[in-house]
Amino acid sequence: MTDGWRDRLNAPKDGASLAAFRILFGVVMLGSIGRYFAYGWIDRFYVRPRMHFTYWGFDWVQPLPQPGMTVLFAALAVCAALIALGLFYRFATVAFFVGFTYVHLLDVSNYLNHYYLVSLLSLLLCVLPLHKQWSLDARLRPSLRATTLPAWMLYLVRFQIGLVYVFAGLAKLGPDWLLHGQPLGIWLHSRTDTPLIGPWLDEPMVALAMSWAGFLYDTTIVFWLSWRRSRPYAYVVVLAFHFMTNVFFQIGIFPVVMTVAALVFFEPDWPRWLVAKLRRVELAPASPSPAGRWRIGRAGMAVLAAWALFHVLAPLRSHLYGGDVLWHEQGMRWSWRVMVREKNGDVAYRVRVNGETRERVFAPNDYLTREQEIEFASQPDLVLQLAHHIVRDLEARGCHDVQIRADAWVSLNGRPSARMIDPTVDLAQVDDGVAPASWILPVPDAPPIEMRSRRQMLAAR
Repeated sequence: MTDGWRDRLNAPKDGASLAAFRILFGVVMLGSIGRYFAYGWIDRFYVRPRMHFTYWGFDWVQPLPQPGMTVLFAALAVCAALIALGLFYRFATVAFFVGFTYVHLLDVSNYLNHYYLVSLLSLLLCVLPLHKQWSLDARLRPSLRATTLPAWMLYLVRFQIGLVYVFAGLAKLGPDWLLHGQPLGIWLHSRTDTPLIGPWLDEPMVALAMSWAGFLYDTTIVFWLSWRRSRPYAYVVVLAFHFMTNVFFQIGIFPVVMTVAALVFFEPDWPRWLVAKLRRVELAPASPSPAGRWRIGRAGMAVLAAWALFHVLAPLRSHLYGGDVLWHEQGMRWSWRVMVREKNGDVAYRVRVNGETRERVFAPNDYLTREQEIEFASQPDLVLQLAHHIVRDLEARGCHDVQIRADAWVSLNGRPSARMIDPTVDLAQVDDGVAPASWILPVPDAPPIEMRSRRQMLAAR
């Protein structure tokens, strides 16, 4: 059985699909980084903030002083272009992975699922030789050229992309999404000014229908893309789905990344087939290339299995904490829970120093930018981080015996605001970590908000 699996994984596959993936990935990343320059995001997110929220275990990662951050983003843009061109491929992929991952470890408040996906995909590019065709490296070094690659490389990229869809679908398997149509109803209700369809977007049944459509799409699209007969129609659905999400929700480059990535589910020779079709010539089969050191044995299969197992189990770790992960957020990141929560919060800190009984109130905006304040208020570990920052700030000013408590009120998917953090707990004595956080209060029992359309409100009058 092991030998059979190894033969399947080492079978030669046309490398054109993965070469096209490399090119498109580089182009999309180049456009994404260009937005940081165009919109002034480098200064806004990495230079102006006086403090940065760090990931647990990565508090040693700190931003470069300006103009270092600008130079870094310029280098990332160059690396993205080199990846697309297939020039100095090994250097470009490693440098891009290290640089991109460093940037997005700088501040948790900037976390987005697709940034995590980009880091994973760029790591795979570091390992996979996707520059063996349609690249300047292959043109300059003919000995590098190969038209086929072992099948495991294609399967690995498909697995990584498919995982995002499957877990994004499973995250929607809950009453808020499937029974109440939330948070989609909240978001659609704010888009009633959309031409032509705007008046329909505040209808509760529209939000519920779109919620079910999104759930079914995420949980089944990998199957439809994998089945040859349904693949072309499924890709049309992919285009329509991500076009709509981009129009309605403006979630950055995620729709573009997923639209491009979904092409890896087509036949491995689809780019050469497309070129032959445009040139009106007959498609020549790819000539088998020696796999050489890229063939995997038992050890390689064990590494692939470990990679797959890790990326399957990591999103499931939230179940170890119990409760509602959308509320306590423990295990929320890196779990592909895409667009399943709308949280708004308001936080104030009550501080006692020098053994006094009098409390002083500290506002987060004394320390945070507007963007940071919006993101941090609904995430308990970030509320804890800012509390520790305030304590260190006061101790640096000569205060001692600093006690700090948080009044954190949060609304999840339109529910009435409720306390998220136990107001009696001195956060100065709480350490962040991976253990369940007893200082986070349970999610409120109230159901999410019930949206009513303008037509329903007029009828009620």
